[in-house]
Amino acid sequence: MRVLMISRAMVAASQRARLRELAELGVRLTVVAPDRWEYQKFESDRCDAYELLEGRVRLGSTWLGRLSNHTFYYQGISKVIRREPWDLIHIEEEPFNFSSYHAAGLVRNATVPIVFSTWQNMMKRYPPPFLQFEKYLFRRAAGALPGTAEALEVLHRRGFLKPTAVIPIASVDPALYRKQDAGHFRRDLGLGTSFAIGFLGRITREKGLETLVKAFAMLPQNCILVLAGSGPFESELHNLIQNLGIEGRVRRIPWMKSGDVSQYMNSIDALVLPSLTCRNWKEQFGRVLIEAMACETCVVGSDSGEIPNVIGDAGLVFHEGDEGELADRLRRLMEGPSLRESMGQRGRERVLERFTHEKIAQRTLAFYQRILAGPAREPLEETVTIPTGL
Repeated sequence: MRVLMISRAMVAASQRARLRELAELGVRLTVVAPDRWEYQKFESDRCDAYELLEGRVRLGSTWLGRLSNHTFYYQGISKVIRREPWDLIHIEEEPFNFSSYHAAGLVRNATVPIVFSTWQNMMKRYPPPFLQFEKYLFRRAAGALPGTAEALEVLHRRGFLKPTAVIPIASVDPALYRKQDAGHFRRDLGLGTSFAIGFLGRITREKGLETLVKAFAMLPQNCILVLAGSGPFESELHNLIQNLGIEGRVRRIPWMKSGDVSQYMNSIDALVLPSLTCRNWKEQFGRVLIEAMACETCVVGSDSGEIPNVIGDAGLVFHEGDEGELADRLRRLMEGPSLRESMGQRGRERVLERFTHEKIAQRTLAFYQRILAGPAREPLEETVTIPTGL
């Protein structure tokens, strides 16, 4: 099976572990990743299981505005598409993005199935030309891979009724993320024997940090809050921590190497993801949850977006924005060592069943095979016009 994958996420080498697993299942995989994305430059790797191509990213700003997330495209992608007879093309982008429309429109052989990915978990009204891009992808694609159950629901509500499979792109290596001693990490943070509550992620208002800090202020003195990450809400959060008089019990880690995340998860007693649903956003997955669960660290999450579906029966959920309920959940964990142990074990089991690189690769291959075994595709009468120079 010859598969071409076009994916913005693959700019980072850390995102490619599932590709190796997919290739080891027999897929002849070629992946196009951008030469840069935001602050991330393309990272090469030495994996010979798949072919990795660096695509030059350009913005369609002269006629689409300057929304880079939605208007970028890969210069020269047509040469890759025409290079060999692909069995399937996987565009790992939202269907309303110009890059999806651009790549799909260059696939002149309409018998080659195209599948796209989506994480959009809220109904939104897209202005022209993005609505037209989405409509074209819906007609041209043979199937779709929504990353969450809510994304699948939105996809159906928007009228896409072709084959789908809910497969998250977030996954972990259980050999790296596992229960292990992190005593030195705790010592460096000055945690001692305190009950350590952690947060790892962007310090933004929508991540619910205000809820977490207020809940933490209700807990006994033998608790420490470890906030790892940075972001635009730092100043306001710092003022809130000072006003609540808890600065002596809060530890800050502004930046963390990806290789230290497992140690961090093992150094805390509970991880909290208190995300808040906003007008244009709600939690799409919460990768830190499965990283903590793989390490048998207890997780507590709000009911925003996909969080309850990720946690399942392996953690505790509270109503978003309710600091009192969050404080109650954390007290249960503090006072219940047997609950923490059983929850940690269930979390590890859930990750092994659903969220490892191997499991995600197996489910992705099964969907590819399902698409290829489907009815033959008729040539399209529609002609896509790509602006000159693209």
